[in-house]
Amino acid sequence: MNNNELLSSFTLPNGVTLKNRVVMAPMTNFSSNQDGTVTAEEVDYYAHRSAGVSMVITACTNVTRNGQGFPGEFAAYSDEFIPSLTKLASSIKEQGAKAVLQIFHGGRMCPPDLVNGDVVSASNIPAEGEGNAIPRELSEAEVEAIIDAFGETTRRAIEAGYDGVEIHGANGYLIQQFFSPHSNRREDRFGGSLEKRMTFPLAIIDKVKSIVEKHAASPFIVGYRFSPEEPETPGITMDDTLALVDKLADKGLDYLHVSLQDFHSTPRRGVEDISKTRIAYLLETIHNRVPLIGVGSIYTAEDAQKALQTGVSLLALGRGLIIEPHWVQKLAEGKEDTIATTLNKEKQKELVIPDPLWNAIINAPGWFPGV
Repeated sequence: MNNNELLSSFTLPNGVTLKNRVVMAPMTNFSSNQDGTVTAEEVDYYAHRSAGVSMVITACTNVTRNGQGFPGEFAAYSDEFIPSLTKLASSIKEQGAKAVLQIFHGGRMCPPDLVNGDVVSASNIPAEGEGNAIPRELSEAEVEAIIDAFGETTRRAIEAGYDGVEIHGANGYLIQQFFSPHSNRREDRFGGSLEKRMTFPLAIIDKVKSIVEKHAASPFIVGYRFSPEEPETPGITMDDTLALVDKLADKGLDYLHVSLQDFHSTPRRGVEDISKTRIAYLLETIHNRVPLIGVGSIYTAEDAQKALQTGVSLLALGRGLIIEPHWVQKLAEGKEDTIATTLNKEKQKELVIPDPLWNAIINAPGWFPGV
């Protein structure tokens, strides 16, 4: 098998060169301190996985106090967190990878006890499912303040030494809630038509890019992550996403990053041919205007080869790098047959996985191969 392409360098639109095509996907690890600072265990976890990959996209960090989506999430909503953020950026960069901070607001997905009961969203529509909090609809002034908060968090990322930020518009969080007809029933300039539901995500991109222009001394990566569809009705359909992606491809971003459980998955609805993969549709729409990062159940070198052959520029490994921190090194040494593809339940310490993340994995059968 020829792994040269996976190991070949790739230059992003802003001129930053990545040493290979493999990046670490953003994954919540539940392992930060209660005060929102990173722990030593978290720093070690990232450092242990940063030597082989070209870029590490961190777990999401909240841009406002009431944007926290998980327990044990590190924060970035105030300048007091810059030393904590710096510690994490340094640990990644010291191993030779680019460090990208994923910035987000949880919106209606925030557990009430983490945000003093102030759960907010585009509209007062709860997420589907038993017992989900009814969010408070944000005022226009509050929406503007959150857009500014994404900018301020980008400035902190620059000051903390990150190489970039990834705007988290995926997985049902606030940016996606504004784009979704399920969660956004507004009738002002932030809601209504498909185009108006794009206003919030596009405004955040503009704000982030303006801050980068003002504060970054060297090229700074700006990426955007999105989920292609929602199961709810009404909800985001594949054709909605292709309309958004068409706009995103012209925003001067350094990459787009699709969030998928399975790289080769096909659309639910909204397009004529549901046997064609989501990746194929996305690549067709993007038409080489911006690099696309693909992700989803890639464990072996063969999985990665097959995925890269679709035409995506970069591959993100999430669970694969938790199971096998030396994935890229083994590939480079021609030892791809020794890449672990199932989690060894006896090796938590050797794999440098913090207790909260380990417990989450062990208590969610089927999430990871081997568990």
